[in-house]
Amino acid sequence: MVSIQIDYSGGLRCSATHGPSGAKLATDAPKDNQGLGESFSPTDLLATALVTCMLTIMGIAARKHGWKLEGARGFVEKQMVADPQRRIGRLPIRIELPPGLPKEARPILEQAALTCPVHLSVNPAIERPVTFVYPD
Repeated sequence: MVSIQIDYSGGLRCSATHGPSGAKLATDAPKDNQGLGESFSPTDLLATALVTCMLTIMGIAARKHGWKLEGARGFVEKQMVADPQRRIGRLPIRIELPPGLPKEARPILEQAALTCPVHLSVNPAIERPVTFVYPD
């Protein structure tokens, strides 16, 4: 279990402190929702959590097989919808893999990404198309 403390700072901003490490992060409402957009919004954090989780679980699988995943990159575009309520509607994801991975790594790494805890926890109403890009 991990404890995280979140303090509302005012002005549509929050500060979160990760209990185990003491690491901090701040959020701000986006400009299109009455904020200043000077930091990650809560919905930005969900999109970020999804792709960082995918890369992390892929890293665990790569480590298990002795493959190097350093240099992999993920990109996500958060697309909001407003009908019937404001929410994330779509999170297209692009994961670029580094050179040097054997062909047999592809299905294992892709399955790892698609079964990461955040991907499995996100509401299925949010579309999450994933594109894996290999350098060869």
